[in-house]
Amino acid sequence: MTSALEIAAAVRAGRSTAVEAVTAALARIERVDPVLCAFAEVWEAAALRGARAVDARIAAGERPPLAGVPIGVKGRHGLRAAGPLIAAGCVPVGPTAVPGPGTPWQTWGLGRYGRTVNPWRYDRTPGGSSAGSAAAVAAGLVPLATGSDGAGSVRIPAAWCGVVGLKATNGRLPSADRTGLSVPGVLTRCAADAEAYWRVMSGAAETAGTPGGRERRTPTALWSPDLGFAGPDPEPVALAHAAARRLADAKAVHLLPGPSPVLEDPAPAWLALRGGDLRTATRVRAANDRRLAALFRDADLLLTPTTPCAAHGHDGPGDRYSTALTWAFNLSGHPALSLPAGLGRDGCPVGLQLVAAPGREDLLPAVAGSATC
Repeated sequence: MTSALEIAAAVRAGRSTAVEAVTAALARIERVDPVLCAFAEVWEAAALRGARAVDARIAAGERPPLAGVPIGVKGRHGLRAAGPLIAAGCVPVGPTAVPGPGTPWQTWGLGRYGRTVNPWRYDRTPGGSSAGSAAAVAAGLVPLATGSDGAGSVRIPAAWCGVVGLKATNGRLPSADRTGLSVPGVLTRCAADAEAYWRVMSGAAETAGTPGGRERRTPTALWSPDLGFAGPDPEPVALAHAAARRLADAKAVHLLPGPSPVLEDPAPAWLALRGGDLRTATRVRAANDRRLAALFRDADLLLTPTTPCAAHGHDGPGDRYSTALTWAFNLSGHPALSLPAGLGRDGCPVGLQLVAAPGREDLLPAVAGSATC
């Protein structure tokens, strides 16, 4: 699958057109989606009109940074958050699948042909709630799809589908979530495309070089297998730790010695906040905020497994919270990214989660780029 940046470079240089890129994506969707069920619908006519408009911009001398890139948008209202991407030359081809109404858990999607499946194993969930976006990107239908993340809804499907998933710092991008827990994000096949997404959405200058103009140095990182409370399975921990070691071996991070960070379990506070009980949420949130502030005074990154377990079947997760290692950072607001860590014995991917200090989204794809295209 050609990356978003490669598609855009070809369209800007005249080696390809936006219409050709979008037509190819529509053909892939038509061929694969009856099994994958990643899209709730396909906007073929609108997508081709959008592609022609991008080609007209190129003919007029414009050079949008994501010219002609076909994208999926999360859910039927996904266009609301895609304005900067469309201005940058992206062409939405349809809304991706999200959980159907009334489900007590969010680890699945309902596409136009039925339940969304994991491209690696059709009997497994892709994760949720950005299920269709993760599946579409992992299967190569589109190189980039938007998501939203209120407890791990970008990072968990990214981990279980073997792609990159970036969650922004809470409050940096517009969100309709009244609790402030859910924020926009993106799913891509490589870190460079996630970085391109962030530069467009954050309004960063479209110039080469260090993101945000920050000095390049090897970031320091702390490893935690469980954040002090999560009780993850051994296999995702081992795979994530091996991926962290590979980042260190590649000089992408410098792993610091010392005890693993310990947070309080955010579950009671997250659930209380969702229910509108601000008083109950305050104590745990404040305690973890203090601990995380101290952690990020000493290190640039916190590394953990993305999920405590492998992707489960379509009958649901049981009483296991797949959010155990992700929702702490929706509560605290820190930006976080999941990158592929390897395959488990069941043949399904798991992820390594990178967490940065608030406002340091630029650091996450820069580090992850040593492990992806």
